[in-house]
Amino acid sequence: MGDEEMRIGYSFWGFLGPGITDTPDGGRSHRRPLVDALIASGHRIVFLQADRDRREAGDILGYDFDSRFTEIDVLFLEWRWPIPGRNTTECGSPGHTCDLHRQSELLHHYTAGRRIPTVIWDKDRRLPADSPWRHHPGVAVCEATLTPSPGATSLLFPVSDQWLDRTAPEALVRANRPLALAYVGNQYDRDDAFDRYFAPAAQHVPHAVAGKWQDTARWSHVTFLGRLGFHDAMALYGMALATVLLLPQRYARAGQMTQRIFEAVLSGCLPLCPAEIRHAERFVPDALLVRNGSDVVRTLRRLHTEAGTETHVRLLADCVSRLEPFRLSQQIKVLNGLLDTVAPAGDAR
Repeated sequence: MGDEEMRIGYSFWGFLGPGITDTPDGGRSHRRPLVDALIASGHRIVFLQADRDRREAGDILGYDFDSRFTEIDVLFLEWRWPIPGRNTTECGSPGHTCDLHRQSELLHHYTAGRRIPTVIWDKDRRLPADSPWRHHPGVAVCEATLTPSPGATSLLFPVSDQWLDRTAPEALVRANRPLALAYVGNQYDRDDAFDRYFAPAAQHVPHAVAGKWQDTARWSHVTFLGRLGFHDAMALYGMALATVLLLPQRYARAGQMTQRIFEAVLSGCLPLCPAEIRHAERFVPDALLVRNGSDVVRTLRRLHTEAGTETHVRLLADCVSRLEPFRLSQQIKVLNGLLDTVAPAGDAR
């Protein structure tokens, strides 16, 4: 990049701050650290979707937003996909969100029209395998998985170095944890994993589930709290001995772990990982691999007997060490290298 800054047009649909309670957005613990690291690298970031922090949450965070087509060197997209009844409806209709329309405009104007180098971060594994964007000469695709699709680059959800480095397992294991089990996250495509791992265990231990779960009739014994604000959801981890890492099958098959793993671990909540998830043994120690609901119950009972002991400290410390692949300083190197590849120094305007 030489001495010239790279102007990155960044498109995402969500929040940089804690946002509001009544909306899904899994990026709240990792998006702002990534953005700040890009800025610290010498880039200028201009956000190209709506400023939802200001409009919906009333938070003025000091970042640049532009709803027009400003001059940029690179377009960076957190990939959006069609959601019937939400972003596929007419603009201005009840319940409509304009994220998909705006993304289409950005791709048409910058990528196809002006041939601006483009990076697509397919965080939800929604970009079709046969999408023409995967083969466009000016587009690079990233996936938040240890095993990306052919031609894609691995860009994991990042956890800040400071959060990692200040975590003290010895202090976290001393916290009072009245819940044996907690889950934070929405229902989307997780019914099978919930049926197999969480729901059976919930019959035997104190527990709670936070998030948008609408179809819950068959789990009448489970305590659903509904959606919680970001900080309250994080506090729930601080009340629980363990969580279960529930993934949609499209994540599990590819070894894509969500930000829930570091949100839980760095709150002192041990992550039980279904052994069927690809690379499960890299995410958690063997002692936290589970194969069914009965295994979850047995593991929780063992963890309860070890709570507060040196064994507990070592287990949590092991979990923290396994978060190293998510470390922000490592992921920002990956992204900066990719940006330099798609938009070399001589192309910066």
